[in-house]
Formats: sequence, C-alpha cells, structure tokens
Amino acid sequence: MKTALITGANKSIGFETARQLLQQGYHVYLGSRDLEKGQQAADQLKAEGFAQVEPLQIDVTDGNSIKAARETLGQKTPVLDVLINNAGILGGMSQPAVSAEISLIKEVFETNVFGVITVTQAFLDLLRQSPAPRIVNVTSGLGSLTLHNDPSWKYYAVKGAAYQPSKAALNAYTIMLAYELRDTPFKVNAVDPGYTATDFNHHSGPGSMADAAARVVKAAVLGPDGPTSQFFSDDNAPETGISPW
Repeated sequence: MKTALITGANKSIGFETARQLLQQGYHVYLGSRDLEKGQQAADQLKAEGFAQVEPLQIDVTDGNSIKAARETLGQKTPVLDVLINNAGILGGMSQPAVSAEISLIKEVFETNVFGVITVTQAFLDLLRQSPAPRIVNVTSGLGSLTLHNDPSWKYYAVKGAAYQPSKAALNAYTIMLAYELRDTPFKVNAVDPGYTATDFNHHSGPGSMADAAARVVKAAVLGPDGPTSQFFSDDNAPETGISPW
C-alpha cells in the first residue's frame, strides 16, 4: 500500500485530497497543526469507511514540530510515496506593496515558502525509499509572474505584496527541487487547485472542493512517464493545464 502525507489536511482542499487518495487505496497521514482537529478529520473519514488514515501533528512553521512529525512517521512506515505540501495562509485581503507590514509578509512566507522547504527536506529520506516518489506543492494561479505582468489576464488586478510573491517563490523552489532530483524517480510539481470556495477565501471561489482536490491528486499519482517541474493550472490555462511561470 502506498503512503501519503498531506500538510494542512484536517479541512478544505487538503481534507478532500485525503479522501480521494484513500479512494485510490493509499494510506494517508493527515497532517494537522492541531492534533485534535486532525483526529476529528481522521475519524470522519473512518466513519465513511476508510480505515487507512491517521492524523499526524505537524506545524510547518515550527522546526521542532516538523522534526517530531518526521520521527513519528518514520516509526510508522519506512517509506513515504507522496508528500503534498498543502498547508498555506493568505495573510489577509489587503497587502499593498507600498505599505504592507514586513511582519505580515514574513508570516506568510514562513508558512507558504519556508514551511514547505523545511518539511520537504525533513521527509526527503523517507521519500527516497519509494520507487516512485511524488512531491506536490500546492500553489496558486496568482503565483504566475508572467500573467501578473499581462493586463489582459482576468486576475491582473488581484495584486498583493505577501501571498502572491510567496506563491511565486514556492514555484521557484519547485523548479530548483525538480532540477536537483531530475535524474531520480521523483516527480516534483506545483499545482494550482483553482479558485475554490473554502474558508481560505470566505467561500468566495466558484470552484468545487472535489475538482480542486482532483487536480492535486492527479499530480500525486503520476506514472513513471509523467512530467516533472511543471506548474499545473486549469484555471490559468484551461486548454493545456500548464500555466506560465
């Protein structure tokens, strides 16, 4: 049975991603900053008939928490097949470049960028034990620098000094990581789940949770001939599914 760890998986897209991976026969570890909430989420999935799901306490902004999570997971399984870096924060709706507090920008980067890097590095040894390891970094279509510089883009006016740059930085890290792992079985990709109705955006998005999670899962279960170092976004590029960086 293949194994998957999803950060920020006790609700929203992360939770639905867990459900869909369970449907495909994976053993899923629900990463949650709050272990009680993670257990509640796991119990809900078990009530739906999915036995192979466990909560894992992990705060991606806390190095000690990440280290403890790695030790705990290593005691449960010697192999991790899929890592989905899903945990992320918005940082509020108003982030003007000329006046946003540096503390806010640092807070967003701490979760969306540094958290991803720290978690990835911590679990890389378990992923290397898999014959087909997959890393999925959940990004946003708003992380495309190319489109942000295109006045004809539908989200051109949706600018921010913290969230959007954090996702652009995450995309850049995805490219660097994929390059370093290019001669291995790893597939490393960034996935935009789309503008989805979640707590994250006060349920303002038009997309469904099921469709958003399906995009993440698609990258998580790529076969050996699947792409690596891609920025998948059906929202930005409905015809090809590949967004410009």
